[in-house]
Amino acid sequence: MSAVPNVAVPGPKRSPTMLLLRRLARRRIVVAGLVVLALVVALAVLAPWLAPYAPQRMQVAIRLRPPSLTHLLGTDEFGRDVLSRMMHGARLSFLVGFLVVVVSTIAGTLLGVIAGYVRRLDGALMRLTDAMMAFPDILLAIALLAALGPGLLNVVVALGVVYTPRIARIVRAVTLVLREQQFVDAAEALGATRTRIVVVHLLPNLISPVVVQSTFVFAYAILTEAALSFLGVGIPPTVPSWGNMIASAQQVMHQAPWLVMAPGMAIALTVVALQVVGDGLRDALDPRLRRAV
Repeated sequence: MSAVPNVAVPGPKRSPTMLLLRRLARRRIVVAGLVVLALVVALAVLAPWLAPYAPQRMQVAIRLRPPSLTHLLGTDEFGRDVLSRMMHGARLSFLVGFLVVVVSTIAGTLLGVIAGYVRRLDGALMRLTDAMMAFPDILLAIALLAALGPGLLNVVVALGVVYTPRIARIVRAVTLVLREQQFVDAAEALGATRTRIVVVHLLPNLISPVVVQSTFVFAYAILTEAALSFLGVGIPPTVPSWGNMIASAQQVMHQAPWLVMAPGMAIALTVVALQVVGDGLRDALDPRLRRAV
């Protein structure tokens, strides 16, 4: 009898999403960041049902009460429950961060692709982004809000304009590399239009760097929104937000330090978790860094 040759049977193919999750799971700090983000998002989404009190309910008789079983994070200067206000403030922070990411990603990707692929427009668009990035984020945002006025929509527009250059420069850099690749030359030789080349060949290859940069923009947007609200030029003081809570607590912070510590810790943990997840995504998606993940 002839020997049967050993034939290697290929294993089941794993989806790119599962491979990415496995790479992220190898780093404990990234897993911790994902857990923190999941908890904060869950509290924000379920705030109307989980919050023990209405965020605007005032009880002057119990003002400035320290943390207790009745009020886990104490009460503020008007007797409002701090935990309830923090949970509703998380909803606002994540809403602002998400909308800023959407605005800046769409605008930045459009500008970056045009600058990287259309050579005659590259210089003008990049000088515009350089001029915008020459100003500190908070100063440019304050200047835009001074012209637009306070409010949720204006904050989103101002921060979207501030962080669009960050996305645009990343997209431009990747587009400059992609436009010299052979598959782009082949598409041009076959008579493909610029729009088809951008949509079919360039945009799919831009997803990874844009997603990674978007996580950092999300963190920057939450931090800057809190700073704007603290300065009184962002979200109106009547709306519960982490920045407004810190601003209103400055007058009594020596008497009730928990009013500053609670929202301050929430901002710090959320921003650090987003940064850690962004670093993990960058390492997992970058082929040059993949061996270290």
